[in-house]
Order: sequence, then C-alpha cells, then structure tokens
Amino acid sequence: MDTILFITILIVGLAVVFDFINGFHDTANAIATSVSTKALTPRHAIILASVMNFAGAMTFTGVAKTITKDIVDPFTLENGSLVIIAALIAAIAWNLITWYFGIPSSSSHALIGSIAGAAIAAAGFKALNYSGFSTIILALILSPVLAFSVGFIVYSIFKVVFKNNNLSKTNRRFRNIQVATAALQAYSHGTNDAQKAMGIITMALIVNNYQTSDEIQSWVQFVCALAMALGTAMGGWKIIKTVGGKIMKIRPVNGVAADLTGAAVIFGATFSHLPVSTTHVISSSILGVGASHRLKGVKWGTAQRMIFTWIITLPISATLAGISYMILNFFL
Repeated sequence: MDTILFITILIVGLAVVFDFINGFHDTANAIATSVSTKALTPRHAIILASVMNFAGAMTFTGVAKTITKDIVDPFTLENGSLVIIAALIAAIAWNLITWYFGIPSSSSHALIGSIAGAAIAAAGFKALNYSGFSTIILALILSPVLAFSVGFIVYSIFKVVFKNNNLSKTNRRFRNIQVATAALQAYSHGTNDAQKAMGIITMALIVNNYQTSDEIQSWVQFVCALAMALGTAMGGWKIIKTVGGKIMKIRPVNGVAADLTGAAVIFGATFSHLPVSTTHVISSSILGVGASHRLKGVKWGTAQRMIFTWIITLPISATLAGISYMILNFFL
C-alpha cells in the first residue's frame, strides 16, 4: 500500500476513535439532567442522545471548516501528517484519563490544544494561525461565562413566572418537557462536537493532497456522525454522576432551564462556526441555574475541581502532543 494512503487511513482511524471516545465521554453532558430527575431512564436517555447526536452531526459543517484551517494552515503545515497523528494521540489519551477519573473535561480543549502543541513542536509558534486561533480561544473562554449568565437569567424568569404554582405539579409537568429539552440539547451537541473530527480528517486529506479545499466531504460527515452516535450509545456513567448530581440537586424545572440554556449557547456557537466545549457550556448552565435557585445548594467544591481541569486541559494536551510529535519524528 502507498505510504501516504496508509498514513491517511491511519489518521482517519484515529479521528474516528477520538470521535467515538468524545461520544461516550460527552454523552453525560446532554442527558445527565434528564437522568438525574428521572425524566428518562438511563437506557432511553442514551438511545435518545445517540439518535439526536447523529442527526445534529449530519446537519452542519461550519465548525469543521474552522478546525481545518483556523488553528494552523493545512496547506503550509510542515510534517502535517505527523502533527495530526501526534495531536490525535494526545487528545485521545487526555480524554481517556479524564473519563477514567469521572472528570467532565473538554474534548474540544484537548483537541485544539493538541493541534496547537504538535504544530508548535514541528515548526515553532509561527505555525499557528493567530487570528483564527485567538478567536477560537476567546469562544472557549466566553462560552461558559455566557452559559452561566444565561442559565441564571432563565431560571430567575422561571421563578417569577411559576412562583404561585404548586411545586410538585410543576415538576411533574417539567419532567415531561425535559424529554424534549434533553433531545434538543443532544442535537445541539452533535451540531458542534462531531464536527471537530470532521475538521481533523479534512485537514489530513489536504495535507496529503487528496483534496484542495476545506469542503467537508459527505463520507467524512457520515463516518464522524456515526462514530459520535456509537460512542454516545456506550454512555459515560462516571461523568453522568458528576454532572447530574455532584454539582447540585437537580429538579425537573432546573433541568429544563439548564437544557434550554446549554442548547441555545451551543447553537449560537455552531451558527457562528465556532467550536466550543459542550462540557463547559452545559456544566456552566447547571451552575448558573443552581446559583439562581439557591447559592448554598451548589456544591462549589465540585465546580472548583471541574474549573481547574478545564484550565489545565489546553496546556497539558498541548504538551502531550508536542512530546508525541518529537517521539514520532525521532522514529519515523
């Protein structure tokens, strides 16, 4: 087999593995609130999330194009194949580590940091597309702040609108509504997260001269959507426990507010062609709702540990990718 073809197939395989892991790593984000409130059984929640993730992934490609060209320029990238392989190895490793310990870290941070770290190891800081990269970093930083703020506002409105309603009846009604909002959030997750693997594969196709534009091919979109859906079907029970119960005690009305907030912020990013961390957005939505509901009801210790993980993911994944690149470059 031709060496370039073999390397391209290897990259596609690694990208699919990353996407699959992203699916079971991030399943909890979309369905944790609906499971914790018993709006859905875990089995039904997983099935719903899988289907909606696939549908979302088949709908948009703008974020994928951003990943393809806005972190580094694939048309001028030195040792492009090695950079991509190193980035995927590092991102997969960090995702597995954080999944094993039940930490809801960001697959987006891991992948973006890994691409940057491997590219810097290959060609220095000049390899980065600073305009696009800075915009992506800004979106990653601002999106959880926005999610927290919107979650706080949305639940504050809920408190005013439903303040005279019977609490138990209101929660029963919202438990039914939460099935729809969980589906919406899972769909929004697919519109943003699955596109990251699409962008990586497209970058590899450009680097290895299999295409000359940043258009996302149909087979790439389908394979990544399927990998995300299958990964989602595997579930992420460790992270469900953290997102669904260790941040705050979630009732159906809280869950609906958090789901709507998370979906709105993710959709906004997708329409703007910006990759964001669905983990950050959804967890921050729950934090915002919790702070609006009752400050003392939020388990801020868990929130602090999550925030610490979010902060260290970019530099750690970049370092892992840089080391991976140097090892690969030494032996190959």
